[in-house]
Amino acid sequence: MSGTLSCSATDLAVLLGPNATAAADYICGQLGTVNSKFTDVAFAVDNTYLLFSAYLVFSMQLGFAMLCAGSVRAKNTMNIMLTNVLDAAAGGLFYYLFGYAFAFGSPSNGFIGKQNFGLKDFPTATNDYSVFLYQWAFAIAAAGITSGSIAERTQFVAYLIYSSFLTGFVYPVVSHWFWSPDGWASPFRTEGDLLFSTGAIDFAGSGVVHMVGGIAGLWGALIEGPRLGRFDNGGRAIALRGHSASLVVLGTFLLWFGWYGFNPGSFNKILVTYESGSMNGQWSAVGRTAVTTTLAGCTAALTTLFGKRLLSGHWNVTDVCNGLLGGFAAITGGCSVVEPWAAIICGFMAALVLLGCNKLAERLRYDDPLEAAQLHGGCGAWGLIFTALFAEEKYLNQIYGAKPGRPHGLFMGGGGKLLGAQLIQIVVITGWVSATMGTLFFILKKMKLLRISAEDEMAGMDMTRHGGFAYMYFDDDECHKAIQLRKVQPRSPSPSGVTTTPV
Repeated sequence: MSGTLSCSATDLAVLLGPNATAAADYICGQLGTVNSKFTDVAFAVDNTYLLFSAYLVFSMQLGFAMLCAGSVRAKNTMNIMLTNVLDAAAGGLFYYLFGYAFAFGSPSNGFIGKQNFGLKDFPTATNDYSVFLYQWAFAIAAAGITSGSIAERTQFVAYLIYSSFLTGFVYPVVSHWFWSPDGWASPFRTEGDLLFSTGAIDFAGSGVVHMVGGIAGLWGALIEGPRLGRFDNGGRAIALRGHSASLVVLGTFLLWFGWYGFNPGSFNKILVTYESGSMNGQWSAVGRTAVTTTLAGCTAALTTLFGKRLLSGHWNVTDVCNGLLGGFAAITGGCSVVEPWAAIICGFMAALVLLGCNKLAERLRYDDPLEAAQLHGGCGAWGLIFTALFAEEKYLNQIYGAKPGRPHGLFMGGGGKLLGAQLIQIVVITGWVSATMGTLFFILKKMKLLRISAEDEMAGMDMTRHGGFAYMYFDDDECHKAIQLRKVQPRSPSPSGVTTTPV
């Protein structure tokens, strides 16, 4: 809690008459006990809030799984769902062993953390287990983004290698730069000067999560090349549509639900007052963040709906779902420091960015089954720029600490320093992920561990790599019996004279 009860036995003694000192000590002791209980309740409320937010973010893994499954062809459904499960499983171990330490292990230098490997000497004075769980859910979200970009043609072992490397090293280093109190570009930096007197503002991860996942997927898809049949000999794009719009919609709504843990949950605490004794506290900022998140997504969905109608002549539900998610990815960076009306602008522009990136991808013969690089990378970058244009000074001071003359949104009269910090964030994330993940995917390709064979790709990875299709209308015993009957029973002519085989 922001305020504590205080009591002085000396002050009370003069008011209590005989036995004043003993009475005063007793009263102060009771008040001290009550104060400790209030402090305990504050910790319990904040940790419960963060744990609940972590559960919401983790539920997004189911959203990713359903979205990915619906966006690929039926013959690759088991493969993509298994990769989503392993993103969480492998990511859990590697984030525990290395990732959390690289991201938040303190004290450390500005580049990388170096404490708490395997959660040694944990919890600390500033971080409890709820913080670890919440940050792990973010790390596996970045890995889930990448898996969609390279779907339908990637060897399974490559998924395991890149997912472990991304969650254990690449993503944690970026999160250290921008979120750790020791990070060189963090607005929470406690030692040294802030970058452009402000630090890079990326509240819930338009850059740290979405750009990292999107750029990693970009390099994976570029190095692998497009799926067979995605472009004809003349370079014209041929749609390889996903097999289930129902799963796409289900996954989208699950992600929408989880985003209320992703963005509002990034406050980490809810029981913080901005003005004691008033309704002006972090609980209100949490609500505002949920509203800005909602408005950006809704606006992006409607903009995409009408934009695709003009471009293709169809009302396409899967495109609208991607537009909605693009709006969410964009608002994530500045959701807590902008007004609701600004979120509408963010969502509108995010939809245009997504449409433009998709057109560019077709021209460059770039194939991403889930539009993950365009959606998370392109819209994430726009979200960082949007924050630099519309961030409110009062909200920045509430969340990142009061600082007279703090640089804020360019369009809000805050000058261009925040824009400079945000552009640097875009450049360094792009460079870091390109250097690390691009190199990893290149090495995997040279070692012939990246892409499956053309024969396996045409047949589908479920049958060639996972033992059977995801959708079975009879069990294995019935299938086996049918095969045996075909082998042992003779063919018999039908009344029409056509020879048939019993099944």
